[in-house]
Order: sequence, then structure tokens, then C-alpha cells
Amino acid sequence: MNTLLRQVSASVAYIREHCSNPADVALILGSGLGAFADSLPFPQVIPTSAIPHYPRSGVEGHRGRLVFASVEGKNLLAFQGRVHFYETSSLEATLFPIHVAHSLGVRTLIVTNAAGGINRGFSPGDLMLITDQINLTGENALSGPNGASVHHSYYSESLIHLACNAAESAKIPLRSGVYAGLKGPTYETAAEVEMVYRLGGDAAGMSTVLEVGLAASLGMQVLGISCITNHATGISATRLSHAEVTEVGNRVKTTFAALLTEIIRRV
Repeated sequence: MNTLLRQVSASVAYIREHCSNPADVALILGSGLGAFADSLPFPQVIPTSAIPHYPRSGVEGHRGRLVFASVEGKNLLAFQGRVHFYETSSLEATLFPIHVAHSLGVRTLIVTNAAGGINRGFSPGDLMLITDQINLTGENALSGPNGASVHHSYYSESLIHLACNAAESAKIPLRSGVYAGLKGPTYETAAEVEMVYRLGGDAAGMSTVLEVGLAASLGMQVLGISCITNHATGISATRLSHAEVTEVGNRVKTTFAALLTEIIRRV
């Protein structure tokens, strides 16, 4: 057994010892979106700082907690915060939560993030269903010697259809588009934003693509949602800041929670 597998096994053993709830669905909460986990009923909470080998996040808005709860009859594991690749330059640290979720038996993953809007039709506060992704990190997170074999996209077509129906039922406007993931930690330049636009990207951020690549290669069904927190550089006339990300996340948290709850109910 290699080092990563030993560490994941130790983390999973600790989690199972301290939490009696199983998990059917895992949810990764991005920047400014962690409030959803605070609203979960009768949660069992494990700080990531207590879990052996679990990586730490130092980014504001990523509290570092695993929250287990029952939502609409589904057993949910919410990762309240993530570790970005730019924090550690370690693929293993970035992808550790995916390995943990898979080892806990999770086969459905919902990934969320805060993203800059590149599509000129998007506005801060919009929620975007991710239909596909562009990995511009230069890293490959696929599992196995040949990577993953997918028909069209890493994102489940059935879950995309389900999410569209959920949004319509809840009367929540839902955009759709392609998410481009870059390493960060700096925001993209205007020229880089134009490059992503020409490549077909509708939104850009510093997470998600590596996590989704691994999850899909492990056979997990993946759904992705971006919260558009700002116009990207060159589109926005103002200087970008993490405070803007947090402010917009707080503004849409009620709508975001309603959409997630309706999606989880239907999974």
C-alpha cells in the first residue's frame, strides 16, 4: 500500500470512528458558499484539523470542516471548504477530499465554486451549471495509467438534466456554461481572460477541474455549480478582490441553499 492510500485509510478510519452517519452524496462548498453547511439539520461535524493526514486550508471562507447530515432523505457529506492547488502545489493535498469521499462510499459528487464571469451575459450573483470544463492548470489528476474514458464530459448528463428541472421547479434562474480552471493564486489578466473566452470558457476560477477529473476517473457521477461573483479582469471596471467574492456569496446564499436542497432531494 502506497503512502497516499495509507493516509486516506487512516483519515477514513478516524471519520468512521467519530461519525455514525453514512454518506450518499458529497458536496464541496467553494469560496463564500460555506454557509449552506451551517444550515444543515442535526449535523455531525468533524474539524479537518482533527483528521489524521487531512490537508489544511488557509483561504478565507474555507472553514475546514466535514459536516454530515440528512437532507431530504439523503445522507450528505459537506466539505466546508477546500484546499486549492496554489496553497500547497500538491496534487495529493488538493485531491485528498475526493479520495476520502470515494473511500467512504460516495458515488455522487456536487462541486461548487466562486468564479469570475467571462460570458458577457453573466452578472455577479448568477448561478451557472457547469456543462464542461477547460483544465488550464497544466496538471493531470486522472486516476489510472490511461486516465478516464468519458463520452462527452466529466459532468453527468443525467445530473445536469436533474439540476435544470430542480431550478425550474424552485423558480431559480440558472445559467449554464463551461468552467475554466487555472492555478492561481493571482486573478487572470485581461489577456488571459480573452484567451479563455476564445477557447469557449464562460467562467474562470482556481479550483474544481482537478477534483472533477479525479472523481470522474473513479467512476463518480459529478455535478458542478459556479457562483458568478464578479466580472473577470478586462470586463470589470473595478479591481478584483476576495472581499467581493465573499460579499456576493453572502448575497446569494439563500437562493443557493434552495437550489442545492432541491437538487439533493432529486438525486
